[in-house]
Amino acid sequence: MTSIPTPVNKPGNPNFGSGPCAKRPGWHLEALKDACLGRSHRSSAGKAKLAEAIARSKKLLELPDDYLLGIVPASDTGAIEMAMWSLLGQRGVDVLAWENFGLEWVQDVVEQLRLPDVRSFTAPYGGLPDLGQVDWARDVVFCWNGTTSGVRVPNCDWIADDRQGLSICDATSAVLAMRLPWHKLDVVTYSWQKVLGGEAQHGMIALSPRAVARLESYTPAWPIPKLFRLTKKGKLISGIFVGETINTPSMLCVEDLLDALTWAESVGGQAGLVKAAEANAQLVADWVARTPWVDFLASDPATRSTTSVCLSITAPWFTALASDAQQEVIKQLAKKLEGAGVAFDIAGYRDAPAGLRIWCGATVQAADVAALLPWLDWAYASVEAA
Repeated sequence: MTSIPTPVNKPGNPNFGSGPCAKRPGWHLEALKDACLGRSHRSSAGKAKLAEAIARSKKLLELPDDYLLGIVPASDTGAIEMAMWSLLGQRGVDVLAWENFGLEWVQDVVEQLRLPDVRSFTAPYGGLPDLGQVDWARDVVFCWNGTTSGVRVPNCDWIADDRQGLSICDATSAVLAMRLPWHKLDVVTYSWQKVLGGEAQHGMIALSPRAVARLESYTPAWPIPKLFRLTKKGKLISGIFVGETINTPSMLCVEDLLDALTWAESVGGQAGLVKAAEANAQLVADWVARTPWVDFLASDPATRSTTSVCLSITAPWFTALASDAQQEVIKQLAKKLEGAGVAFDIAGYRDAPAGLRIWCGATVQAADVAALLPWLDWAYASVEAA
């Protein structure tokens, strides 16, 4: 490939990283001026902010009235760990994984909780395990969207309506960018830092009535750390779901969430957010279709993520390199893009196959995605020539 001219137009916002993700369009520090700072989160003012964050999040998610939603510590990781430590052990468990974070949950279930009856179904980056192997008499843990592989489940048909076990879903890079079938999901976890562009360290956990019933009828055999406790004396700690958080939250981050919710409501709510992510991902897909040196990491088009879009370089000169050499090329490519001020943090996840990862969630504007794509050709031409 010969060198190509340096593109003229640059993205207005070069933040294409997959977490923390780009702030909402037009964000500025002044948006946080009403934060409840220097006050206890348990004061009437603090609790009101937290309760508002939960109520507006439930409405934006279109969560069923009988589902609960709470703010919990340690981002999505804390939320999914809380679910596994508090709910698993009554039944056998099936754990699905096709990328880094799913594999972490497999490891925790097997090596930390040490459950006696665990089946893991895994697939390499780019693919999905056979979802038909799942036994819904058992509890099932899975990610809706593989943030580090760009692979999502194609639909909800494989989740049984008459399941006996619980479906426990890490949906952090899917929530508000992909429609979730709430009636199929008993536990859903996510963080503020993905589709809403919020700040890190705070997670959300949604519980179905079936999940609440499990919590109040089953006590795990192991001690549960305070940060993971959802029950007290056999009853749900209901305060978690009205803003009485387990530990001290950042009220500055809460104010940022409220600002993000206001923006999300202004662009059409969940429907608008989903539409924006799909449009962004389609711009990338159209570019991939006309670009000979690149393809999606996800092998099946039906499983391609519309948020964490993962790409592979398919040119023979690149695929012939050893994996370490491939990673070095990607570092050079990403460095060139960052140096030009057009794209930050788009190298693929460190444990994933060498490639690029472009966040296409709704806080990223379509014009910025369109402006980025010629720069990818430009950066690729430079590393190919080298």
